[in-house]
Amino acid sequence: MANIASARKRARQAAKRNLHNASLRSRLRTAIKSVRKAILAGDKAAAAKTLQSAQSVIDRIADKKIVHKNAASRHKARLSAAIKSMG
Repeated sequence: MANIASARKRARQAAKRNLHNASLRSRLRTAIKSVRKAILAGDKAAAAKTLQSAQSVIDRIADKKIVHKNAASRHKARLSAAIKSMG
């Protein structure tokens, strides 16, 4: 553990930020899973609607730099392609 007051504060801030970022990352993964689940269900319209709400979540989390913008873009592109290829 840090001995200097500023280092102790930094450690507290880092722990708090880590918890917050972890919850945002979890929200991202949940959004992606919900779209995949909708795709597996086979309803193209429902999957497209789920993707629309998931894209909003993905973009917000990328804006906060929790995940890289290219990673967010890749997730959106692959989900969109999966929906387009549905029967």
